[in-house]
Amino acid sequence: MIKRLLNNSILNSKPTESVVAAAFMISVAGIASRLLGLFRDRILASQFGAGDALDVYYAAFRIPDLVYNLLVLGALSSAFIPVFTGLFVNKKEDESWELASGILSLKIIFLLLISAVLLIFSPAIMKIITPGFSSEKINETIMFSRIMFISTFFLGISALFGGILVSMKKFLIYAIAPILYNIGIIIGAVFFVKFMGPIGLAWGVVLGAFMHMLIQYPAVRISGFRYKPVFFKAFWNKNVMKVIHLMIPRTMGIAVNQINLFVITIFASTLAAGSLTVFNFANNIQGAPLGLFGASFAIAVFPTLSAFASKNMKDDFARSFSKTMRHILFFIIPISVFFLIFRAQIVRVILGAGKFDWEDTQNTFSILGILVLSLFAQGLIPLLTRSFYALHDTKTPFFVALIGEAINILLVIFLIDKFKVVGLAIAFAVATVVHMFILLTVLRSKFDSLDDKNIVISVFKISLASFAAGIVAQLFKYISVRFIPLDTFLGVFFQLALSGIIGIIIFILMSYLLKIKEFHYFKDSFRRKFLRFGEKIAEDNTEIGGV
Repeated sequence: MIKRLLNNSILNSKPTESVVAAAFMISVAGIASRLLGLFRDRILASQFGAGDALDVYYAAFRIPDLVYNLLVLGALSSAFIPVFTGLFVNKKEDESWELASGILSLKIIFLLLISAVLLIFSPAIMKIITPGFSSEKINETIMFSRIMFISTFFLGISALFGGILVSMKKFLIYAIAPILYNIGIIIGAVFFVKFMGPIGLAWGVVLGAFMHMLIQYPAVRISGFRYKPVFFKAFWNKNVMKVIHLMIPRTMGIAVNQINLFVITIFASTLAAGSLTVFNFANNIQGAPLGLFGASFAIAVFPTLSAFASKNMKDDFARSFSKTMRHILFFIIPISVFFLIFRAQIVRVILGAGKFDWEDTQNTFSILGILVLSLFAQGLIPLLTRSFYALHDTKTPFFVALIGEAINILLVIFLIDKFKVVGLAIAFAVATVVHMFILLTVLRSKFDSLDDKNIVISVFKISLASFAAGIVAQLFKYISVRFIPLDTFLGVFFQLALSGIIGIIIFILMSYLLKIKEFHYFKDSFRRKFLRFGEKIAEDNTEIGGV
């Protein structure tokens, strides 16, 4: 009975063949997760403000995040998915499951060993990455970090489960998992803190990571995965070794990206208390649309790009890349304009409560305004890097990331004294834009064309529509001051909502008038996805199709 229930549940959802449908599914779940994330930040801001407690919390994430991102999430998943997908596409299912068992065995061994090592040496490491913290703050950071190591183990296993589901184009449960992760952190912030104090935040992270893993296991099992412990025998599996070979340069590439987080933490720790917190808050806010419309499309198209690459279908690869790039920019460009215009209102609505005062608000929206200038580049980098991974080229993203990080560090050193925490944002934005353009240039050199003409036309039209919408929204924002009081939460919220709605209407109208392909594509996809039930009633013999 339980097996039948699972087979008929969302855990056994059918593969999603359309990139847009997959991206939409990930985006919808992502919206819920991001909203929960913003709600989480509001709770943290109101309870603690931008001060020592949250500086400790965010600094403590650095080491667990390093392990997770460096050797678990990006490295293994980005190397694992192309190999696993190639085996599955070529009808070698037994080999694909052997690969999954081998990788999971090595993950378990590695995570246990690295956790033990980091538990021992975390005091020395924390003194290096938080040189500006007092002894008391460093000790608190060490305690937070040691508890958070537990979450890395759960997330490491969950990352492999997610890689399997993405490879099989089963995105639903994969998309839901981050929601549970945020729910766990919120539970920690709302309930655990009451009984444990600030350390309850760390246990909330552990709870969220456990739920992230737990929700994906049944779906992976239903899909056919049966874990067979092989441990060190995995080194004799040629496919496992192929993944390891691919992940070595990828690991180095992520290491470069992780340096950026350490640079921010190191320099922010030397500034006024709360500097690390306000930077993270601003980064989380601008990261909401980034995760929805940048990462979601990149994740969704990755199996498709990998399949085209494995079959040497260059033209199809280029068209799929171009289409996905234009889809990302269709959302990211107008959102960037919206965030730039309403940065103060956004921060006040999301974080402006409790102990989060006006100075904290000003610092946060100043950083946000700088970061969103590079939002288009941040949105495209996941797609560009995955395009290289699909081509089994993990070296190029590493060297390009190295260049970008070198620029970032040099700019931070040059700007930090004059601009303080805002200097970190300026350095990050400039380095990110350079990083993106180099990746795009190198990828373009591998093809006769990346559908360049359509990309240029779409970017021009989308930018024009966004600019027009931004002007109208800005005008209404100034006019609204006359009849909307801005000294209350509701007043600021209504100014933001009304101005934003007007801006969206103008953008949609301009997209229609300029005949932007992406607008009509999403309009038609939306109609097929959500209005198909009505079409079914109107004509009984009409087949219901997905996006």
